[in-house]
Amino acid sequence: MKKLLIASQNAHKIREIKAIFGQTDVQIISLKDISDFDDVEENGTSFFENALIKAKHFAKKHHMMTLADDSGLVVHALDGRPGIHSARYSGHGDHANNIKVLREMEGVEDRRAYFISSIVIAYPNGEFRAYEGKFDGYIGIEERGQHGFGYDSIFYLPEYQMTSAEIEPELKNRISHRAKALSLLKEDLDEIINHE
Repeated sequence: MKKLLIASQNAHKIREIKAIFGQTDVQIISLKDISDFDDVEENGTSFFENALIKAKHFAKKHHMMTLADDSGLVVHALDGRPGIHSARYSGHGDHANNIKVLREMEGVEDRRAYFISSIVIAYPNGEFRAYEGKFDGYIGIEERGQHGFGYDSIFYLPEYQMTSAEIEPELKNRISHRAKALSLLKEDLDEIINHE
């Protein structure tokens, strides 16, 4: 059975990726599983560049096919912020990040936003494949919901009249930015697994 290393320590992200890969004949291993706490400097200027940096680093280090995801929230009215700085936007974790965005959006009419996920699969020889998914929504006016993580509690989905943190995880795993990127990846799964 082929092994796929997920270059992440984020338990929520690992769980999402494992759930989406659930039915495939691939053994999923995370950095957590192998106790690798290496902190790679993500100094790219885009989600794709940061995902590529992580994927190549760990593929080479562990001689294993590696999946890295860089994702975040892009808000139109904030000139694309928090963008590639999504995870560390406030410097104080998810709740503080959400509060910062809500404060910056006070009184703003254009609340359009989207999540983006850039996924790269890298091989030990330096070759790679890249996939991208986008999830459109709006910035709500308060935090709502117990599911999800990151900015899910302020990301409002008008078609469901709920935030991304209020919808069931099973639904989110079908419609999210990461789900869309992974769905494109799964179309190439045979080629990915059988890559020499």
